[in-house]
Amino acid sequence: MTPIVSPVGADSDVRAALEDLRMGRYLSARDLLIRTGSNWSLLARRCQLLLSDPGARGVIKMWRDEEPQSRQASVLWGRALTQGALQLHREGKAADVVGRAAAMAHKEWKWAEALWPESPEPWNGRLQLTRLPYDPRTFDPYWRNRTEPWDRLDDFEMHLSGPWPLWAEADRRHPGNRDAHHRMREYFLSRSGAVPALQYAQWIISGNRPHTELLLLPLYALMDLYRERHGKGQSGALGFWQTEQVRHFAMRAFQEWFSPIPSAEYPWLSNWDLNHLAHALVACGETGPAKRVFNALGPYVTPQPWKDVNDSLGRSRDWTDEFLRIRRAVLKQGAL
Repeated sequence: MTPIVSPVGADSDVRAALEDLRMGRYLSARDLLIRTGSNWSLLARRCQLLLSDPGARGVIKMWRDEEPQSRQASVLWGRALTQGALQLHREGKAADVVGRAAAMAHKEWKWAEALWPESPEPWNGRLQLTRLPYDPRTFDPYWRNRTEPWDRLDDFEMHLSGPWPLWAEADRRHPGNRDAHHRMREYFLSRSGAVPALQYAQWIISGNRPHTELLLLPLYALMDLYRERHGKGQSGALGFWQTEQVRHFAMRAFQEWFSPIPSAEYPWLSNWDLNHLAHALVACGETGPAKRVFNALGPYVTPQPWKDVNDSLGRSRDWTDEFLRIRRAVLKQGAL
């Protein structure tokens, strides 16, 4: 099997919309997001996928200009502007350049909120902007009117300081919103490191009935911790994954999130989630469950986590070759 390196996976509707964007047309993307409606998790994922092609940005801006009242266009353009501001910061651009880009994104999220007040997307976008080196309150248009301490949560089990009002606004509109929780994990990672990000992920799933899609959060946070500790080839990399903690998180995500999902719904699952789950299951020795996840993935694969792990171990072969070797070994296991 030749792997298809793509975050889109089997979502043929997104693939068709991306093809149209590459040809300078936005109608397929518009119709797709309108059909997605208020399925907030799927909407966030599809918006992210539509922005996976760098060339799409100009077409999305054209759509936004031609249909300024379109909720979907504003959300997609807000995401594009936010990604642009973060990219400028990663590239080390001047502070005033990054600041102007962040202000443009913040302004677009204000417009998106006015158009679509029930959507968590404007708040997810504001959460993402808090990764920039500014006071996080800058991205909360209502922070001066809030009565509770802005950066603290009234929960004795959660002591971390963070942009909790932004997170709460998104979670109130869509309890358990996947995007909001990943943005918070990224906030803690960028501001404080991988350990607080993992603490946050563990806290999220420690409740009695967490939303099952969030059970993948610790696997991402563990990957963050792995990059921090072993990403440059530090010793002990293999042993990192061979622990009861990894097995606990991987099997819980498999049993409570993946297993109950009908196979007909696999094309709409996050390809990132499936790849992180498959990797964690293989790494901790649970090849039987891993086989089911690989079958759900089909030929599709995302570079992370496979490439990062492969590079950290100093393997000379291409990461896709190593992925195929692992996949073949798992699929040769006896029928489940």
